[in-house]
Amino acid sequence: MKIERELEICIEHWPIVGSFRISRGSKTEAIVVTATIREGEFSGRGECVPYARYGETIEGVVAEIEEQREAVRDGVTPAALMRAMPAGAARNALDCALLDLDAKRRRTTVAEILGVGPFCPIETAYTLSLSSPESMADAARAADDRTILKLKLGGQGDRERVAAVRHAAPRARLIVDANEAWSEANFDTNMAACVAAGVELIEQPLPAADDRFLSGRTTRPIPICADESVHTAGDLDGLGRRYDAVNIKLDKAGGLTAGLALLRAAEAKRLKTMVGSMVGTSLAMAPALLLAQRAAFVDLDGPLLLARDREPGLVYRGSWIDPPPPELWG
Repeated sequence: MKIERELEICIEHWPIVGSFRISRGSKTEAIVVTATIREGEFSGRGECVPYARYGETIEGVVAEIEEQREAVRDGVTPAALMRAMPAGAARNALDCALLDLDAKRRRTTVAEILGVGPFCPIETAYTLSLSSPESMADAARAADDRTILKLKLGGQGDRERVAAVRHAAPRARLIVDANEAWSEANFDTNMAACVAAGVELIEQPLPAADDRFLSGRTTRPIPICADESVHTAGDLDGLGRRYDAVNIKLDKAGGLTAGLALLRAAEAKRLKTMVGSMVGTSLAMAPALLLAQRAAFVDLDGPLLLARDREPGLVYRGSWIDPPPPELWG
């Protein structure tokens, strides 16, 4: 007899240590939406973080997931979900929950099901929120056990921020994320500061809707990574020669299924890949760790920025993340 699946949707609030600030604003908590799909004794979970930058709200994402209740009950597959829902946070939660459920039912792993190899420990960047040069330097000193630092930048004053962090953390590898805050006017100045500091990657320096300027900067001393400018594999053809890398986030792509498609498409175009995330718990990071196995850069430090995490959660050993326990995901 076929056992119908049950869907549970939950909104959760996870406090952030201090605050998390980028060029578009700051927040003191991560508000996430989790989807749990139950089938008899088995259950699978997925977590997503609705993002206002992409027109998402908590209520809207919950409603999108709720619309799939009947499809979930009838046994919708990740492939069918790709056709039924647009890319975004809602599809991410359901896709990851379906994959987790399938792995538990079959008593195997998502890695085995998708044929992408086993989980291995991964080195992640550690994020320093946007602040004054002095405050960011202090944060860099406090994170002296982190081997890779990711600096959130804001446009004006970024030259001083980058220099201050480099002075405070002379041995750390550096990547920076401007979150669309640079302009054509300050691009060259900020790029020069990053070159002087030995920065290895620059994320989304210009607004996604106004990044044509990058086409004229085809000889770049530091690779430039598309974040807001790319969500799914279908966006790659529109990038032209503006970017050298893409940041794959499951909440943008709409799940691990779509994220894997984007990873493969980017590799086919010989673009570097970065695997990132919104600020969320270990449940959001765990599926992305599968993609991280093949990425040049990884930014999955969300739980390190929270005052508390799920139990069980991911184990971080310095900058290294252990594979997720089966009780968490996968």
